[in-house]
Order: sequence, then structure tokens, then C-alpha cells
Amino acid sequence: MSQLKSFLETKQIYIYIVFILLGIFCGLFFENTQQIFEPSISFLIAILMFGMFSQIPFLTLRNKLLNSRFIFALILSNFILIPILVFLLVVVFNVTSTPLLIGIYLVLLTPCIDYVIVFTKLGHGNAELMLISTPILFILQVLLLPIYFWIFLNQDFSQYIDIKPFLKTFILLIILPLLIAIILQFLSKKSNKMMNILTFSEWIPVPLMALVFTTVIGSQISKIVTDLQVVLSVVPLYLCFMILAPFIGYLSGKIFNLNVTLKRTLAFSSSTRNALVVLPLALSLPIQWSTTVTTVVVTQTLVELIGELVYIKLIPRLIVK
Repeated sequence: MSQLKSFLETKQIYIYIVFILLGIFCGLFFENTQQIFEPSISFLIAILMFGMFSQIPFLTLRNKLLNSRFIFALILSNFILIPILVFLLVVVFNVTSTPLLIGIYLVLLTPCIDYVIVFTKLGHGNAELMLISTPILFILQVLLLPIYFWIFLNQDFSQYIDIKPFLKTFILLIILPLLIAIILQFLSKKSNKMMNILTFSEWIPVPLMALVFTTVIGSQISKIVTDLQVVLSVVPLYLCFMILAPFIGYLSGKIFNLNVTLKRTLAFSSSTRNALVVLPLALSLPIQWSTTVTTVVVTQTLVELIGELVYIKLIPRLIVK
């Protein structure tokens, strides 16, 4: 069994590619894929987060997690340097359409607070620090997003920024799996049955990540195909963001003289966006914007998921000092 587990971990990239192709196939050739897959996405991510949290020794971490320099670097990269980068990309690519701008800003100005932890772990970053940073990322993006829209679009967008999707995601995909994992670790000290469950949870991350890829892509690919003009207009910008954003994180780590692991963590945080959380915001916008903004957000999700497969291979090799 250990050989099978080792196989899954070492061949995970190829497994993910197969499941991405499966998602594309299901989404394009089966009409009800979106209705079937979309409701399961949050549930699968929650299980994925539980599987990842179960491997973090919370009961022995205690004060080792506190790192003020990392927090300052995280804020610098995600809430100062990344917004500057996004604004410059919008200028360079001459994006002037309001719906396109709303979608781009909505998704690229909000750092991920859920599966970035998994990718950070896969990319040899510090998943523990990424985890305890999620409340900071959550609070700041909710507070700053209306300000960014006011600065970049010269519009008051506060009436469209609903905190409920952010709060729901934080509770269901972070707090709940985290509490279950900590309780399981505590009980495993006294019960062999709980220890067996904890040991079994080591199998969860790779299969569940593969299923998340399939469900996300399978449920959203039809939106991409039906609005290719919008997709083609934003993909080059997203690709540039995916190339440049890790360097923003790395630069922030250099400024605060952080170690290699934390620089990798910053690279993942700077690059991974909150698309699955802001998607409900896109859907709730006025009808004249909603369709285009939703397509812009979904396109970023697909570009990012494929980009993450590259990241977990390249970032550990490129960030070595």
C-alpha cells in the first residue's frame, strides 16, 4: 500500500492532467455536467482541505507559526505589489471594457484562502504559515476590494461586494475542516481507531485534488466555449500574470530576508487567486455585466489550475535561495 501511495505522490502531475482532460471531455460532451459537478465543488474542496490539514501536526506547532516578517511580506505582495502589477497589465493590454475590467480586478485582486494551502504544500512551501495567514488575507481583501475598484474604476462598488461568499468559504472550507483535523489528531493520541482514520487521511490529497480539477473544469468549460471572444481577450493577460506573480512573491520575500521555504510560500500566495469565492459575486452583478464578468472569472480559474501544475514543479527548482 505504501508503494501505491508513493506512486500517487510522485506521479501526481500526470494524474491531474488526466483528470483535467476528463473534466474537459465531460463538460463538452455531456449536457448536464455543470448541474451535476458544480454543487459538489465546495464539498470536495472541504474534504481536500481536511486531508491536508490532517497531515499538519497542529498539537506540536504552538508558537513556531508566528512570523511577523512573513506576514508583512504577504501583505506587501498581495495588497500592494500585485494590485500595481494588475493595473499595469490592464494598461499594457489596453483593456477598456467595463465588464472585462470588473472581472479582471475582481479575480486578480483577491488572494486565494483555500486550495492555495494545498498547492503550497505540494510546491514545498510552508503550508502551516499559509494556513494561519488566511484570516489576514480574508479580512484585508474584503476591506480593500471596494477601495481598489474606486481607485482603478473610479466607481463605488461597495454595493456589489457581498461578504457572505467570503465568510461562507472561510467557515466551510477552512474553519470546519481545520477543527475536524485538530480533533482527530487529539483523539488519535487515545484511540487506535482514530489513529487509523488519521493514517488513512494521508491518502486524501492527491485523489481529491484530481476530483477538484475534474469538477471545476467540467462544470465551467461550457461557459468558456460559448464566449470565446471574451476568453481570448483575457487569456494573454492571465498568462502574463501567472508568469510575473511568483516573482512578486519572491521579491517580497527577498525584501524581508525570508528563508527559501517562505519565499516559495509567498510565490504561491501571490499567484493563486480567489476565483471560486468571487464567482458568486460575479453572478450577482447587474445583468448587463454578469455574463461577461462570470466568463472572465471562470477563464482565470482554468488558466490558474493548469498553471499550478507548472508551479509545483518549477517553483521548488527556481527558488532555491
